[in-house]
Amino acid sequence: MTMQHHQTELVIGADHPALEGHFPGNPVVPGVVLLDCALEAAEDWLAQPLEVATLTQAKFLAPLLPDERAQIALAKSGGTLAFKITRGDTLLAQGAFALADEAVA
Repeated sequence: MTMQHHQTELVIGADHPALEGHFPGNPVVPGVVLLDCALEAAEDWLAQPLEVATLTQAKFLAPLLPDERAQIALAKSGGTLAFKITRGDTLLAQGAFALADEAVA
């Protein structure tokens, strides 16, 4: 099975609506926003909508602050989409999605 790789940049603006309550006075990008960004980046890269069957793994290791630049690295093999989000040498989050059968290319 062939493994495909892709990398792109990520910046969540300070005006993102999810930051308002997460956390007042010291905003941190919520993990769910990072997961959504990873999926959106994968859909852009693969030029097709993806249907997730399940989130098989997710670890959030360090915070991403508003307006900070980060990188999303994606790897797709069969029905698995793995992601790593880094800021420089710091691993912020990593995990994998199991894709539904009809979305596997």
